Amino acid sequence: QVHLAESGGGLVQAGNSLRLFCVASGRNFDGYALGWFRQAPGKEREFVALISYNSDSTYYADSVKGRFTISRDNAKNIVYLQMNSLKPEDTAVYYCGAYFAGNYYHSSSYDSWGQGTQVTVSS
Repeated sequence: QVHLAESGGGLVQAGNSLRLFCVASGRNFDGYALGWFRQAPGKEREFVALISYNSDSTYYADSVKGRFTISRDNAKNIVYLQMNSLKPEDTAVYYCGAYFAGNYYHSSSYDSWGQGTQVTVSS
C-alpha cells in the first residue's frame, strides 16, 4: 500500500501561482495512477486532475483545464500540481489519492488519501 502526504499550500492573491506536492512512501508508487481532489467548506470533494502511472495520460476537470498541470517523478515518489492563474473559487483543501478502479471523477475510486493541504486565494 502507498501512503501519501500533501504539502505546498498557502495563501496567495488571485492571478498568482502555487505548486503542490504529494510525496509517497511505501511500495509500488510507480504502479499507481494518482489524482488530486479538492474540498471547499460545505461542499463535496471534487476531482481536479489525474495522472497515469507512467505519465502517458493526464485528465483535468474543466474548471482547471489550461491553468493547472499535473506531473510526477517516479524516481522521487512525488506527484506535483502546478496551479497558475489562481482564482478565489480555487480555495479549498487539496488532497491526493491513489486511483484503484472505476470512474476517475469519483472520489470513491481512490484510496490512501493524504491529510490535505489548504489553498486560499484572495481576491
